[in-house]
Amino acid sequence: MTTAEDLGERRIIELILQNIDKQPDAPLPFGDDVAAARQGRSRLAILKTDMLIGSLDAPPGMKPYQIARKAAVMNISDFASKGVQPTALLVSLGLPRDYPRESVVQLAKGLNQGCREYGAYLLGGDTSEAPDLIVACMAYGTCRANTLIRRSGAKPGDTLAVTGPFGNTAAGLKVLLEDKQVQPIIRERLLDAVYNPKARLREGLALAKSRAATAGIDSSDGLAVSLHEMRKMCRRGFEVTDLPIAEEARVFAEENRLDPTDLALYGGEEYELIVTIQDGSWDRAVKAVKRAGGQLIKIGEVTADPAIILRTNEKTGEIPYRGWEHFKSRNGPHQPENS
Repeated sequence: MTTAEDLGERRIIELILQNIDKQPDAPLPFGDDVAAARQGRSRLAILKTDMLIGSLDAPPGMKPYQIARKAAVMNISDFASKGVQPTALLVSLGLPRDYPRESVVQLAKGLNQGCREYGAYLLGGDTSEAPDLIVACMAYGTCRANTLIRRSGAKPGDTLAVTGPFGNTAAGLKVLLEDKQVQPIIRERLLDAVYNPKARLREGLALAKSRAATAGIDSSDGLAVSLHEMRKMCRRGFEVTDLPIAEEARVFAEENRLDPTDLALYGGEEYELIVTIQDGSWDRAVKAVKRAGGQLIKIGEVTADPAIILRTNEKTGEIPYRGWEHFKSRNGPHQPENS
C-alpha cells in the first residue's frame, strides 16, 4: 500500500488536483503562493490558508504566543510575495483536552499580534479537540488584478533579488535540535530568527506599487526549493552569483565546521521574498523598497536555460531540489536536509 510518507507533500497535492474541478478562467494557477477569485472586472479576492502543527512545526522552547504569531505570519508572508495587503484572518484551533487555560490566552494574544503587526484583524474561526496543537489560519484580502505579482512572469535578463540574507533560521534550528554551540550574541540572533519570523509585507506592497517586479515567491520552503518552484511556473532558469548568506550563519558555520552555503540554500523558514525585477527597473525597485524600510539584494539573474546554477568564486554547479517536505523529511521542524 502506498502511504502519505511514500508520496510526500508535493505528490499528495498533485493527486488532489487531479481529482477536483478546476475554476474556469482562474486568475492564478494552482501552485502559486495564494489563491484568487474574481470580484468584478478589475479586482481579485486573494485567499491563503496555512497550518502549523505543534509537534512538527514548533521547535523546542517556542512559546504558545510565538507559535500563534508565527501561524499568522506564515499566511501574511504569502500575501507579501504577491504584493497584496491582507485585511482579515480566520483561525481553526485544534487543542488537546488538557491544554492549559493560560496557553489558550497566549495563543489568542499571539494571533492578534501577528495580525495587527501587518494591518489585519482576526475575525473568527473554529475550535475543536485534537491530539496535537493545530493552528490553521486563513487570510483574505483584495487587490487590483493588474498589480498582483505572480510566480510566472520572470523573463531572461531580469534581475534575481531577495529581501534579506539566508541561513540564520537553519543555524538556529541546529542550535535547538542538535545542541550546536556558538558565541552567545550570535546564538541570541539565531534563536530570534526561529522564534520571531517576520513577513516582508511592506517590501512586497512597495514592489507591487512600483510595477518593477515580474515574479515573486515566499521563501519559507527554503531558497533552493523556492527557486525550483518559481522555475516551474515561469519556465525559466536562474543563475545565482551572489549567495545571500547572513553573517551570523557564516560565523555559526565556521565555529561548527559546516558549509554556510547549505544553511542558506536548504534551511527554509526564512520568510524573505524572492523576486525578479524587470530589466531596466532595478533602481526604481530598490528605491521603492528602501522607502518602505526594507532592502533589496541582487543575487543573480533570470536565464533562458531552465537550469538553476550557483556560480561563485568557491563553486559552480546546479542547485538541486532539496529541502523540507512534509511526510518525507525526518530531521525535525524544517531543518536542513543532509547538511
